[in-house]
Amino acid sequence: MASKKAFALRVSPQVMDAMQRWADDDLRSLNAQIEYVLRDALVKAGRVKLVQRTVTDIVSLDEGQEDTE
Repeated sequence: MASKKAFALRVSPQVMDAMQRWADDDLRSLNAQIEYVLRDALVKAGRVKLVQRTVTDIVSLDEGQEDTE
């Protein structure tokens, strides 16, 4: 498994507070919530073909999405 890279992220206090509340609601750490939101956005934008959502569930762009055409 590839190691994760650390980097500084500058966001407004309002965005950070909202992300922290969302993470708390989903029982995730703030870091895990930010990664989840980024992965989800990449899938929806068609920027990645496969994204590992959980340890056992790999979601393809062609699976589990409604037809938007």
